[in-house]
Amino acid sequence: MIMVVGATGNVGAPLVRALAAAGEEVTAVSRRITEVPPGVVARQGELASTLSFEGATAAFLMAPPGFRGALEPVLVRAREAGVERVVLLSSQGVGTGRHPAVFEEAVQASGLKWTVLRPAGFASNAFQWAESVRTRREVAAPFAEVALPVIDPEDIASVAAEALRSPSHAGETYVLTGPSLLSPRDQAAAIGEAVGEPVRFVPQTREEARAVLLGFMPPEIADSTLAILGTPTPEEQRVSPDVSRVLGRPPRPFADWASRFAGAFK
Repeated sequence: MIMVVGATGNVGAPLVRALAAAGEEVTAVSRRITEVPPGVVARQGELASTLSFEGATAAFLMAPPGFRGALEPVLVRAREAGVERVVLLSSQGVGTGRHPAVFEEAVQASGLKWTVLRPAGFASNAFQWAESVRTRREVAAPFAEVALPVIDPEDIASVAAEALRSPSHAGETYVLTGPSLLSPRDQAAAIGEAVGEPVRFVPQTREEARAVLLGFMPPEIADSTLAILGTPTPEEQRVSPDVSRVLGRPPRPFADWASRFAGAFK
């Protein structure tokens, strides 16, 4: 059985669907019980030292925003329950020194077979603009012209599914990006194309953007996120080949994501 922790998130939900579609036995763990595909077991829970991994042979783990617990006790319980391999959703910022590496280090020292995923910014972060696009047809964001290779969460989920199903990915750290660099202004234009109406871009100051981020992430993560968005390193602007390497196809463009979720912005 494969256990997915964080099963209702932007990566967890499509991961559960992908594993179920592939015929895998899946347990979906989330803070709230929600509808899952037929055959999937839904269980209430979260990443904590009390989490039970009974029956699982592989597990997908992600630390929710603001998580300050230790991962080591969770991994000990997983190993004792019979889990053989774990896939950790990390971030590109760990590889570039923006974010701490403690979770990756814990997984690598766990004695389990591991795979680490380091995605760039999620295309789904654009949901933060959904209300303003619906009501005013505008997007407010800082760093209007700074372009980054944002990734569709469905591609992250597809890579995670491959890593969970095949031991050949053990010991790998994959940097996951979209196929091209896009600025916030570019993203606003793509959303406009998806909804069939122009979307105005409104420049935001760093301070204004920080105030918004502090509504759902701790200050140190907000500051490191703004550093990536505003002054990315060459590595953070590099399009990685890893999605294509694992899936045998190129990553989906942001326009594809915007088209699929256009209803959220109409």
